[in-house]
Amino acid sequence: MSESDQQAVPGGNGAGPVEPGIRVLAQFIRDLSFENPRAPDVLRSAGVQPQIDMGVEMNARGRDDGLFEVDIKLSARASREDGPVFFVELLYGGLFAIEGVPAEEMEPVLLVECPRFLFPFARRIIGDVTTDGGFPPFLLDPIDFAGVYAARKAQAEGSGVVVGNA
Repeated sequence: MSESDQQAVPGGNGAGPVEPGIRVLAQFIRDLSFENPRAPDVLRSAGVQPQIDMGVEMNARGRDDGLFEVDIKLSARASREDGPVFFVELLYGGLFAIEGVPAEEMEPVLLVECPRFLFPFARRIIGDVTTDGGFPPFLLDPIDFAGVYAARKAQAEGSGVVVGNA
């Protein structure tokens, strides 16, 4: 068998290199909070759009079984001049099997690629909970996880802190 014939084959004997791959094994809500402190009065105030402050965090950790847990934490605080409108915070997690990724590339995979898989589901949950709270659905704009990761890494390098829990 030539070297070109020994390419990675799913379910093969492991003699060839393993092709990089990410599999989502499970997704789950780890924590969800929605606060509507001035209901029902705030629901009647129409007109002025609230100011929205967003927060995004990503964390990852390896497990003893070789799998990885990745969490994205999304928070949104809506307020107007007369006070708070709503606050929503979601910690959404996923269990991932990652193969064929070199150790030096694992952190960006865990903190950029894995959150990209989770985001559409987390976005839907936030939209649903704000609707259930009496508001129009709050649909998050797409997030540039690579940009968030790069900014976090630059900030950590400036302070001497290691990025991520991967």
